Amino acid sequence: MQNTSTSSAGPLLSGRRILVTGGARGLGEAFARACVAQGAQVALTDILHERGEQVAAELAQAHPGAAFYLPMDLASPESIAQATAQAAERLGGLDGLVNNAAITNSGGKPMEEIGVDTWDRVMDVNVRGTWLATVAARPFLAASGRGRVVHLASDTALWGAPRLMAYVASKGAVIAMTHAMARELGADGITVNAVAPGLTLVEATEYVPEARHRYYQEGRAIARAQVPADVAGPVLFLLSDAACYVTGQVLPVNGGFVMH
Repeated sequence: MQNTSTSSAGPLLSGRRILVTGGARGLGEAFARACVAQGAQVALTDILHERGEQVAAELAQAHPGAAFYLPMDLASPESIAQATAQAAERLGGLDGLVNNAAITNSGGKPMEEIGVDTWDRVMDVNVRGTWLATVAARPFLAASGRGRVVHLASDTALWGAPRLMAYVASKGAVIAMTHAMARELGADGITVNAVAPGLTLVEATEYVPEARHRYYQEGRAIARAQVPADVAGPVLFLLSDAACYVTGQVLPVNGGFVMH
């Protein structure tokens, strides 16, 4: 039987082995750091090799043996399969997968101006990559007996943000996959959930006009800027034993901009 006990005496993810995609910067880096701080061993993957190595080295220096970096290109099925297998081998298995890596590419353009190549690229990374990473991780998560999958959706897919059509559509697909995967992977004892962050202050959102940042902030029940730590807490919860009976859920994390 799965151990569902929780304890305030120890770290939330003590002994967990977690794979975080897109872990070299932004939200992914925040998730990797938060997981390590809560006792997990983390394999972080990305296509930003120098930055990924740097983050992993910093984590390993503070917590020896707790983190390492592996290259993974979510546009390449071969890269996904190889990196996931390597992560599981080095960690001795997998208990959690955080499908964080994604691209925007079409930001700020009306849908008529989004090229087909751009559309396909966004779908390949955000949708197909999330699917294939989960497929690759499934046998290791099933073997652990406490497998957790956390997808990164977006609240843009809940309210229909304009001029982000490819990205919004991809995150809508991630939400749909969360529901379907939860039913399919439940037989293996794996939970599948998603968080849907609002606009967060990370490097990837530096291009967003200040007026749009103000629009989001003024529309939130908690009227301040959203930072990575706001999203890391819910992700840690969904990876932990505290969420052992939570699956198929999409949790908006946006200070109340969207209430779902």
